Amino acid sequence: MRTGSPTARTVLTGAITGQLRQVLASAGLSASHQAGEALVPVLIGVVIDRAVGRGGLVDLIGWIGVLAVVFAVLSTSFRLSARTGERAVEQAAHQLRLSLTRRILDHRGGAETGRLPGALVATATGDTDRVGTVNRALAAGIGAFTGLLVGGVALLVVSVPLGLLVLVGAPLLLWLAHLLGRPLERRSHAEQERAAYASGVAADLVAGLRVLKGLGAAPAAAQRYRRTSRESLAATVRAAQAQAWYDGTLLVITGLFVAAVGLLGGRLAAQGDLTVGQLVAAVGLALFLLGPLSTFGWVNAEFAQGRASADRIASVLGAPPATPAGNDSPGTPVSGRLDLRDVRHGTLRDVSLHAAPGELLGVVATDPAAADDLLRCLGRDVDPDAGTVELDGVGLHTLDPERLRAAILVAPHDADLFEGTLRENVGTPAAAEAQVRRALTAADVDEVARALPQGIDTPLTERGRSLSGGQRQRVALARALAAEPAVLVLHDPTTAVDAATEARIATGLRELRQGQTTLLVTASPALLAVTDRVVLLDDGAVRAEGSHSDLVRQDAGYRASVLR
Repeated sequence: MRTGSPTARTVLTGAITGQLRQVLASAGLSASHQAGEALVPVLIGVVIDRAVGRGGLVDLIGWIGVLAVVFAVLSTSFRLSARTGERAVEQAAHQLRLSLTRRILDHRGGAETGRLPGALVATATGDTDRVGTVNRALAAGIGAFTGLLVGGVALLVVSVPLGLLVLVGAPLLLWLAHLLGRPLERRSHAEQERAAYASGVAADLVAGLRVLKGLGAAPAAAQRYRRTSRESLAATVRAAQAQAWYDGTLLVITGLFVAAVGLLGGRLAAQGDLTVGQLVAAVGLALFLLGPLSTFGWVNAEFAQGRASADRIASVLGAPPATPAGNDSPGTPVSGRLDLRDVRHGTLRDVSLHAAPGELLGVVATDPAAADDLLRCLGRDVDPDAGTVELDGVGLHTLDPERLRAAILVAPHDADLFEGTLRENVGTPAAAEAQVRRALTAADVDEVARALPQGIDTPLTERGRSLSGGQRQRVALARALAAEPAVLVLHDPTTAVDAATEARIATGLRELRQGQTTLLVTASPALLAVTDRVVLLDDGAVRAEGSHSDLVRQDAGYRASVLR
């Protein structure tokens, strides 16, 4: 999948060309099936005229044998076409899901802007399936066109007026089906948007259910979801009405078309221009044409819905990055010197602070918004409005985002855990066992592991809800420590643990990060006591710095912030 500025057309084209071999195989087999179906009434007419009318038993057996072979070919072609077509659908959807996942997880960010997580999930599941289905629809459409062409040629052989009626009328019918499908495409897009939004709201409400109940806000949240769900239902009903109107109108038009073919064939037979066998073949072909024409209606509907889904996928794939990508790499090895020079962003006002290589620096922010803005600048979720953030003298804005995040890890306060074992939540499969063990000990997770039935191999439920809040926080801290980045920024890593545990974590953190740059953005006295130096951010600017003990004695504002 190309990553420039994709459109619905390029998404659909990529889904088809990426599975072109499977699509062509399915289309060829579908064409074989439809051609066989078209030949069946022709062969029946031949049996009537030659074998029954003026032939003998041998002729009858021979033509029935030919008919049996045609049935065997068309039956086998149908099964193989369905199998290869479904493979093309699933593989195309899978490739689109991979492309969406890569974009959502891109270090530059931006794909999640303005979208709820549930909406992104709906795009990566429902919309990719709908785009993938276009492959099966295309193969079926080619097969239906082949059947229509073979049927039309067969009618042309039987009767020139009948053949011309089919060959001229069918393209007009296809054009009309395309026009009728436009309202369906618009309403399908609206339906998918509202359904994705409803899924996103539901996912967010379920994730925060405990908090909502604690605040007594569950009724208000339920009312919000009911309103969103009703809007989604209304969009779905409108799309279903458009689908029903489209299907019904197309069925009437195709029925009239087939009836016209049948009436013309009957009139020609009454005039003696057709034999009995030819009349049976003509009527059979007219009835057969209902199948390809109905298939065209289904194909057009699938393409309409596929275009709507492709447009939603393209909007995610083409979302502008939150921060422009740089091309430079930090020095090797990274020493960990961190400098903020006159940084202005959000609540930050001309902030200048420096962390020496290997320093354990505490940052106390009297305003939580200032702490959040600082973390966003250090993690390069945003670039500051003014000033620079530098790693070893190189501006973060010039670094490749992937290499930057390998050097600087910003561990947020509300880190999530995932399904899997405790060990899998702490270290990657490539992480050394000793490395993971050190992180577990420093974050006091070994005490948590001892209380679990299978220790660090105990499976955790979704978001780690089988653990308490303090236990989840310790596991998240251990995960950050196990990564062993050159620069580690921790935001309030111990707010949910008791004082004794916090003291053990502070000691373990100090020992484990010895010689590596670490920033502790916190107001915890236990953590600040083990830092080399503390910087006080007040009113968005650096107002004081020094050791924790000195600031406690000398600065009333600092005391008020950390000794509450």
